Amino acid sequence: MPALKRRAPQGLKVLGRRASVATGRWTAGLRLAPGFLLAGVQRGGTTSLFRALVDHPAVLPANFHKGVNYFDVHYARGWDWYQGHFPLRAAAALRTRGAGEPVTFDASGYYAYHPHAAERIGRDLPGTKVLVMLRDPVERAWSAYKHEHARGFETEAPERAFALEDERVQPELERMLADPAYYSASHRHHSYRRRGQYAEQLERLHAAVGAADVLVVDSRDFFERPEEEYRRVTDFLGLAPHAPARFDRWNARPGSGMPEGVRRDLERALEPHDRALESLLGAPPSWRR
Repeated sequence: MPALKRRAPQGLKVLGRRASVATGRWTAGLRLAPGFLLAGVQRGGTTSLFRALVDHPAVLPANFHKGVNYFDVHYARGWDWYQGHFPLRAAAALRTRGAGEPVTFDASGYYAYHPHAAERIGRDLPGTKVLVMLRDPVERAWSAYKHEHARGFETEAPERAFALEDERVQPELERMLADPAYYSASHRHHSYRRRGQYAEQLERLHAAVGAADVLVVDSRDFFERPEEEYRRVTDFLGLAPHAPARFDRWNARPGSGMPEGVRRDLERALEPHDRALESLLGAPPSWRR
């Protein structure tokens, strides 16, 4: 009977990652910078798109993490710290030999929503392309509540949590705007309806990087027609055509249904934001067709 593979203790994994990041900082100039970003949204299907992108033979993710969270949470750590998370150029060229120029990327479901991330991206990565995956904002809000509740960031019952959102988040947003270095756990973990106000987030990205360099992927379209939508993404990124072996839904979180009162309140509050999004896109998103 073959010996069972032992998993490294969590503490050793953390130490290994810290050592790798320290080495990465020293060798930042030898490493790839991101060629594109997956900027959100949280609970929008981005993990599935991330997995499909990593399947491309010319695409390499950041080391260790799906996302580095540099432009939102860790910006004060500096550019060398950030670039230290990506593959060495020489090693990347070997890993993608025959597939074209290697490209690496970073993914964060918080980039689109964070009030300073878009401006930082436009300043530090001029010319980069940005992907944003959008989901029905009502369903996204409920999925986010379940996600945060399961992880312990939310302790309130659904009706109470949604009712508290403005009271919790607005003062924190104002502090973030006044102090770009301020980190707000409540803004990150208690924004349910506000994260679904997509038009204002896209407008911020358009202003920072240019509308032509932002591609919106509709989550429902991606899961219903994955090959077609994936080809649209690779064309936008200038990647050679590729067909992943399979498309899966990742990080789906089962659970009880949304209370009808919560649904009605969300639909009423988000309706004008959906109309603004439709105007911005020039076509209705899938949840308004």
